[in-house]
Amino acid sequence: MTLNDLNIPKKICQQCILPGTFPGIKFNDSGICKYCQKESSLRQTKAVEKKSEYRDHLDSLIKKIKGTAPTYDIIVAFSGGKDSSYTLKLLREHYDLRIIALTFDNHFVSPVAFDNIKKVTDKLKVDSIIVKPPWSVVNETFSLTSQKDIFSKPTLLRASSICTACIGMVKNIVLKTALEMSIPLVGFGWSPGQAPIQSAILKTNPLLIKPNQDALKKAYPLELLTRLNSYFIPETYFEKFKDIFPYNIHPLAFFDYDEDKIKQELKTIGWQAPKDTDTNSSNCLINAFANKIHIDRHGFHPYVWEIANMVRQGIMSRDEGLIKIYTEQNAEMVTYAEEKLG
Repeated sequence: MTLNDLNIPKKICQQCILPGTFPGIKFNDSGICKYCQKESSLRQTKAVEKKSEYRDHLDSLIKKIKGTAPTYDIIVAFSGGKDSSYTLKLLREHYDLRIIALTFDNHFVSPVAFDNIKKVTDKLKVDSIIVKPPWSVVNETFSLTSQKDIFSKPTLLRASSICTACIGMVKNIVLKTALEMSIPLVGFGWSPGQAPIQSAILKTNPLLIKPNQDALKKAYPLELLTRLNSYFIPETYFEKFKDIFPYNIHPLAFFDYDEDKIKQELKTIGWQAPKDTDTNSSNCLINAFANKIHIDRHGFHPYVWEIANMVRQGIMSRDEGLIKIYTEQNAEMVTYAEEKLG
């Protein structure tokens, strides 16, 4: 794959990879977007210092919490992809936590990813549970979100509607399980470009989570919401468990992140990269379809903000970012998901 093979837009930031079609974007006379203009060597130096502070913060938090819960120290949202697998490895080997990994089977998990889930949890000696909604529920949810943007406009800047629906269920199921099992930590494998470091260690607040969940629920038609209710946090939990809402952590925001090194490390515990997923996923078979719909509908790739952030932070080269975003979506995988949804 070379840059000449890519569908790179004519108007694009000359420093990161954001296109001229990205909402609200502006460029200076040199073709540099307003987000890159805010960056400086001083800011990058402070970012390195902040990462060190967050590692110290997590060390202190784990020292305080480890072993205090009756069941597990942490529940980790585990897709079998490289980032969640590496997060699991980091938390197990670096901190020796008692972990339960929760996998949401959305009926589009790559067979290789399922193998990775089994191999990684066995090798790390981590308990594993899988939540699999009936196909009819998943089909109706993904079919709806493939046809309409039912969520708020800000969500469209960072994810496709299909992904927003899926990850919404994942986050709520994981948090609901943590509350029911009195688990003090919830872990996610967000990349450094997906979520800001400011949210990397955050005590969840029921007063904030409830309205966010209510807004998500209101996006669905009533009939479908009735079928999805069991995947949301019950209303009674916000009062019943208000004093034990867990901390959310996503440690990849402040630990060293290098995709090639991560994949090499994961090979030592049996992880393999699937060959049937797109350039922005290592576990999901509907992602290419979701990406194409988003690009066709809005004119920009749903992962471009995440990857542009990583390019801006120096975690990924600009050429690598261009390949991830502007490689044409795999037509075979797009057709596979489209036909499966019917």
